[in-house]
Amino acid sequence: MFRNTRKIHFVILLLICFFSLTACKSASQPAQTEVKMRDIADDLGRRIKIPEKVERVVSLAPNLTENIFAIGAGDRLVGVTTFCNYPEDAQKIPKVGDTMNPNMETIIALKPQIVFVSTASQIETFTKTLESNNITVFITNPKDLNGVLANLRQLGEIFGTPERTTILLNELAERIAAADEQVRDKPKTKTFVQISKEPLFTVGKESFLTEIIERAGGISVTKDVATAYPKISKETALAFNPDAIILSESPDNTEPNDVFKNSSAVKNKKVFRVNADILSRPSPRIVDALEQIAGYLHPLTNDK
Repeated sequence: MFRNTRKIHFVILLLICFFSLTACKSASQPAQTEVKMRDIADDLGRRIKIPEKVERVVSLAPNLTENIFAIGAGDRLVGVTTFCNYPEDAQKIPKVGDTMNPNMETIIALKPQIVFVSTASQIETFTKTLESNNITVFITNPKDLNGVLANLRQLGEIFGTPERTTILLNELAERIAAADEQVRDKPKTKTFVQISKEPLFTVGKESFLTEIIERAGGISVTKDVATAYPKISKETALAFNPDAIILSESPDNTEPNDVFKNSSAVKNKKVFRVNADILSRPSPRIVDALEQIAGYLHPLTNDK
């Protein structure tokens, strides 16, 4: 009888210890808080869910990196591409590969909440891989200047920086209005944008640069050519005979293609260079390109 009583007491003691340890363990671990989510749409009209507070993101395009810094959220970037060279602080962020071939394992290891993608240079081949790891993919596709501004406004909403974004947008709007006024009532200058000398690439009707040329007081001679950045033959280029040539300046694109040697642009020394990064990225710096081109095509004078 005594031995049975001791055995019962021992079992009770074990149960008390077990429940005490379980209670202590539960108390030591904070309760899992449910992450609040919100519903938004990207530029392709995809409805996606993102956290209320976005703290870790990856950018897979240089213009998106610039945009995120511009609206005051550069400190949320945990990964960028090897092409993301502006602003200077972007070069200090871990690299996840190039724009077209990002390293999925590296991105997943960084545990971003959102990966920002530009359809201008990427296809959604890796979207499923990221989403299967609970990483949201947000796709941007600005087709004109208003689209660039709209992207900036939405990024301000995503990152919760509306005041900084509003200041930026107001500044850009003032500069755009000043450029519009500068070229108002001026004759449109027939302009050819040379993206690459050999082979000869330019901008077509699907490129946001076609609108930039028009707003700067020009008219792109290739505005009706299909696609965004078409390759054209020298025979076709010869027939354009532009009055001005804008070079997307890069080490291999510092001079007009030889086909333009007898063009009005070359004869009248109306060949202008704009830094390739500024010209090609739909970011706040596209307004720099607008101002530069407007100044080239219609220089300000002291005439009243």
